[in-house]
Amino acid sequence: MARIRYGARTEAEIAAARTASSKLPDIWSTGVVAVWESDPDAVAAVLPPPLKPTGRPLVRANISKVDLPGYPLGAGSVAVAAEHGGVTGWYPLVMPMTHERALIGGREVFGEPKKLGEVEVERTGLVVRASLARHGIAFVEVRGAVSGDLPLPEPTQKTDFYFKFLPAVDGSGFEADPVLVHCVRNEKVRKLEGVTGDVVLRESMYDPVADLPVRSVVEITIGEKTTDQQGRVVERVSAQALLPYVHQRYDDPAQILDGPPEGSV
Repeated sequence: MARIRYGARTEAEIAAARTASSKLPDIWSTGVVAVWESDPDAVAAVLPPPLKPTGRPLVRANISKVDLPGYPLGAGSVAVAAEHGGVTGWYPLVMPMTHERALIGGREVFGEPKKLGEVEVERTGLVVRASLARHGIAFVEVRGAVSGDLPLPEPTQKTDFYFKFLPAVDGSGFEADPVLVHCVRNEKVRKLEGVTGDVVLRESMYDPVADLPVRSVVEITIGEKTTDQQGRVVERVSAQALLPYVHQRYDDPAQILDGPPEGSV
């Protein structure tokens, strides 16, 4: 009988897949990072407990093209500075990806707020433009001119905070208490340049980052880097405390509350 592809994999096949994924070479991306100071009340308002604001209301847009062999990927995020348990990091609100493959693992394993979107990074001479777009709206655009080389930073660790949860079948909330994930990224940079420019936020009902206004631009850079990441669950969090923020993950805020239609089988 021919192989039934939806059938169970053997233990050897599962082990081979794990081994292959654990031996990936360094994957380098070219990206624009913009950091700006925003309204402190707005930044505090988007942080679900137990995350807390830091001493400075910073927002970061990261817009990258990733050199995956035969599989070029656009990847981005918009995140706010946050703190938990003495650890300072970033809480991403939206992470547009250009391919479903990059979406699935991040959302299902780490709880990353990834969504399909358009990601552009363009450089012509010294002129740089990068944007994140969904539903035809470039809700973040960074534009400017390269001002010169910057010193290469030492390899560093950065932490992102995610909430991983499973919506309840009956639409009542969650199947179990959500968990807070600390995702630690080891980052190496091989090229870094400063950019003199600005950040444009456009109104979008789906990705309302325009609610985090640009009070002042802290820095804009363009560079080449590689990262790996490891996540760990640090605590279970209150379902009732997180539920008011779950709409951040969905284009339709009612989606998390969708239960089965009456009479459905």
